Amino acid sequence: MRSGNEMAAKAAAQINYHVMGYFPITPSTEVAEYLDEMRVRGEHDIVMIPADGEHGAAGICYGASTGGGRVFNATSAQGFLYMLENLPVQSGTRFPMVLNLVTRSVSGPLNIHGDHSDLYYGLNIGWPILLARDPQAVYDMNLIALRVAEHRDVRLPVIVAYDGFFTSHAKRRVKFFRDRQTVQNFVGPVPEPPVTTLDPRHPVTVGPYMNEPDFINNKYQQSLAMYRAGEVFQEVAEEYAALTGRFYGPLDLYRMEDAEVALFILNSAAETARAAVDELRASGVRAGIVSPNLIRPFPLRAVQEALAHVRVVLVAERADSYGGHGPNLTHEVKAALQEIHAPVHVLSRVFGLGGREFYPQDAMNLFGECLGWLQGADVPSFDYYGVEPGDEDAVPFAPGLPPLTREQTTGFISVDRDESTGRLRVKAPNLRALTAKPRRLAPGHGACPGCGIFPGVETFLKGIEGDVVVLYQTGCAMVTTTGYPYTSHRVTYLHNLFQNGAATLSGLVEMFWEKKRRGEIPVGDDITFIMVTGDGGMDIGMGPALGAALRNHRMIILEYDNEGYMNTGAQLSYSTPLGHRTSTSGVGEKGQGKSFPHKDTPQIMAAANIPYVFTGSEAFPQDLIQKAAKAQWYAKHEGLVYGKILIACPLNWQSPDDQGNVIVGAAVRCCFFPLYEVEHGKTTITYDPEAKGERIPVSDWLKRMGKTRHMLRPENRALLEQFEAEVERRWRRLRAKHEHPDL
Repeated sequence: MRSGNEMAAKAAAQINYHVMGYFPITPSTEVAEYLDEMRVRGEHDIVMIPADGEHGAAGICYGASTGGGRVFNATSAQGFLYMLENLPVQSGTRFPMVLNLVTRSVSGPLNIHGDHSDLYYGLNIGWPILLARDPQAVYDMNLIALRVAEHRDVRLPVIVAYDGFFTSHAKRRVKFFRDRQTVQNFVGPVPEPPVTTLDPRHPVTVGPYMNEPDFINNKYQQSLAMYRAGEVFQEVAEEYAALTGRFYGPLDLYRMEDAEVALFILNSAAETARAAVDELRASGVRAGIVSPNLIRPFPLRAVQEALAHVRVVLVAERADSYGGHGPNLTHEVKAALQEIHAPVHVLSRVFGLGGREFYPQDAMNLFGECLGWLQGADVPSFDYYGVEPGDEDAVPFAPGLPPLTREQTTGFISVDRDESTGRLRVKAPNLRALTAKPRRLAPGHGACPGCGIFPGVETFLKGIEGDVVVLYQTGCAMVTTTGYPYTSHRVTYLHNLFQNGAATLSGLVEMFWEKKRRGEIPVGDDITFIMVTGDGGMDIGMGPALGAALRNHRMIILEYDNEGYMNTGAQLSYSTPLGHRTSTSGVGEKGQGKSFPHKDTPQIMAAANIPYVFTGSEAFPQDLIQKAAKAQWYAKHEGLVYGKILIACPLNWQSPDDQGNVIVGAAVRCCFFPLYEVEHGKTTITYDPEAKGERIPVSDWLKRMGKTRHMLRPENRALLEQFEAEVERRWRRLRAKHEHPDL
């Protein structure tokens, strides 16, 4: 029994691609995880390159493909859209690769479950698109896809699309080749590319500027290659059938030989609908199913042959083309039938959005629409299926805690500037007194036991006075606090995608100040704007964050660092330290955790010359509260502030739920995560464990987490020493900056 993601990884490992550029996004993340597990066991030689985002991953793949080797990737939903502008570049310059698209709903609102709204964005990018309805087909189509991509008459990158969760995670009985050599023989050796960027003796120009008539000629050649891909698919499918006994034609037809009514439906839902067909056939209704195995190129002739003699076909799609009176494939089916003047009535239904389940009874209901039309009922040509009526008396949000008043959150902390030194002075009560300040995050969120995000963020918010607007990037903190129709936020909350939070909040900040300038907001009103990011958000979101910093908007960026992409399954991020185990930096014969040191984001942000940068920890709450108060002052008066807090993730750090505070405290005391601030370029260490005689060995921190205990084994001594040396190097540089005002 294997899942679709397992079979995509199995096929890739057996093909033994040269390069995979990737970035984790649910539900495709497992493909990279399975490949990493195989890598550390020595089962393939794929160079797996963790990108800073899907846009970068697409660039890695394109660059690698121009070198004439084999390239692989997997993504979903927003990740596919983020890389989208790269994809026509690759098809337009005719460099093959295989991309597994594990289909998922496109935001907003945010939804991680499976439909085809991402897939439909790929219809016009010039990539052949193969469909895989079950884990067996995922494996088979991945082998076929490479043959199609590399064929001398095609040479296009190919997508293999299968349903998120329905196919990606569901386990089915599958057959695959035990001997990798059989796969190698089928796909054959890497063909000699007509153009490569790795032959200095034959220099080439890839992707030149091109005017007419050359541009339209280029697109014509690409169009011819796309249609040729359909013919090649059939040739390769027949060869694969001879090898395995499994045949994939342009369409998968079920009981269509004499069908009077038919469903045209994609992927896993077509398998479910077979039960409805069997039941209808038993009652005398001639029903059938048409399910394409590829949609680019669209199998025009096959569709015409399959549907020419039915009386009514319902095209059911897990996506919509808003305002188009039916989704994309509906119109392509209509056009195919109109071309041969077939007297077939076409109905269109959008179903299953956001991962809504599709059962045999749902297929029966769709067939019922067809039968109703045959009986003369007034059946709309286009509609949604599965929509539930709302409650007119419902309130926008479920009742919860009342909103906070400005008076409730003001009057606890004061900040002023020492005119002689230019430094800020903070007057804050002790922690007991601050318990009277209401929480801006209500209890009842869905975080894991022991999650350090909310103690860390709430401690920081204790230092913030007055009204607050927060923006959360996608991540654990966002997902666990905003499950509709409930919210844990007692202040105004905004969400945008993983990479673009800083730009979004900067737009809101400038709107606030411009409306104040125009007199549209009372002059006395004041708001502190805070972006909360984490789970790798300062990897994929680094560019927009630096842009906001250089523009110096009056806002705070607070990063909670849990050392990975925890919301997608604990993959490595650039904040993951050297040697630490994640689901994509495994430990085994061929790997000992992450292979390169972590990104020093506070120093990067300090280099942008923003007014204030700080680090903090819930283990040192008074220090964090003081820094929060300073952050608010600078954000109100001077510009952008960046702060980073280390927080525990017991589930993925493999540590006890109740030890988070102790573990992050040890990270500070061993100097891995030093506490300091940078005010106008001047660095000040706010807690020096050496000066206090409280410094502990790095190993005392590492031994507290299951993800790092392998670093303490005798055979990994060199790795431990490398990690200790990097910690020491960064600490000494920080000490030097602390001691010298010009550093």
